[in-house]
Amino acid sequence: MRLTKQTNYAMRMLMYCVANEGELSRVPEIAKAYSVSELFLFKILHPLVEAGLMQTVRGRNGGVKLAKPPAEITVADVVRVTEDNFAMAACFENDTTECPLVNACGLNVTLSKALNAFFDILSATTIADLQRPTNRAHLGIDQPQEACQIAR
Repeated sequence: MRLTKQTNYAMRMLMYCVANEGELSRVPEIAKAYSVSELFLFKILHPLVEAGLMQTVRGRNGGVKLAKPPAEITVADVVRVTEDNFAMAACFENDTTECPLVNACGLNVTLSKALNAFFDILSATTIADLQRPTNRAHLGIDQPQEACQIAR
């Protein structure tokens, strides 16, 4: 299974907000830090906001921030929002498969177990778990570290 760039950058946006503790993050700054287009990040931001993972703050001094503490956002939450399809084989995609063994297939069972194990690990891992001591200067963040700003 391969996750999309959308998922990769969604995770990076969330991690950037954690690294930018106490401050609103701005999409242009995030885009610059990761060398990706602002338009692409805005496209990713929309479903994250709809899912309640991120929050936007409008206005001249606006930006984005996590909608809840990083310890309450799992990697699985992000993957479910950003990925469209978890079919690991063609026979998972619909009920009209032409395979005569579909109802007695060990491959279906094995791949289903693998997918469930994948999501079990992602569900047990939070955005907070992903944070290592961050080189804030590398991300272009030069403000002093403060408590993480969370939407209430």
